[in-house]
Order: sequence, then C-alpha cells, then structure tokens
Amino acid sequence: QVQLVESGGGLVQAGGSLRLSCAASGRTFSYYHMGWFRQAPGKEREFVATIHKSGDITYYAGSVKGRFTISRDNAKNTVYLQMNSLEPEDTAVYYCAAQTRGILLSRGRADFGSWGQGTQVTVSS
Repeated sequence: QVQLVESGGGLVQAGGSLRLSCAASGRTFSYYHMGWFRQAPGKEREFVATIHKSGDITYYAGSVKGRFTISRDNAKNTVYLQMNSLEPEDTAVYYCAAQTRGILLSRGRADFGSWGQGTQVTVSS
C-alpha cells in the first residue's frame, strides 16, 4: 500500500488560510484516488474533499465548498488541500487518505484504506 505523510497544519486566526500537503511513497501514487478527511474532538472522522487519480474530478463537503480546494501533483506524489476563509468550526485533525476500494471516486471513509498520521489545524476566533 501507499504510505502517506501530512504537513502544513498549525494555528491560524479566523479568516486566514493554510495549505496542507500529503506526500506519498510506496505504491504508484497516480493509481489512487485521494482524499482529505478531518476529525474534531468528540466527533467522528468526516469527509472533506476527494480527487480523482487524474485530477479531473473533485468532490467537496458542503461545509467547505467554495473555501477549500483539493489538488494533486502526480509528478511530485503529493496531494494538497488549500483552505481559505477558515472558521473555528474547521478546527480538527486533518487526515490524508488513499482510496483502496472501488473504481469510481468515493466520498466514503470506508473506501479509503491507507491513511496518514494526521496534522492538527486550529482556528482561533
């Protein structure tokens, strides 16, 4: 399976921006649809955004649509999450994941079998 390492988290004021990166190694990165999920304290891990292995199709959670952008660079084996207009409700640990089940791009956490260790994003009000 592919190994994933996230970076770019931190503390930011409401209205600010952060860009998360996820570097992949191991299996061929371009074979995988990729996604970002997040987990806030006391809550379940939830879908944020996913991107087709070609980069041509993207899905977003309603709560982040228009503020976050997922992208990938297959030559660099990296997927990104650009987060703008951050809100305190965006505070969570953000996880990068590779889809290991199914052919079509998914939004479902259960279809993603390879996960990074997570990176903390904290948005202050």
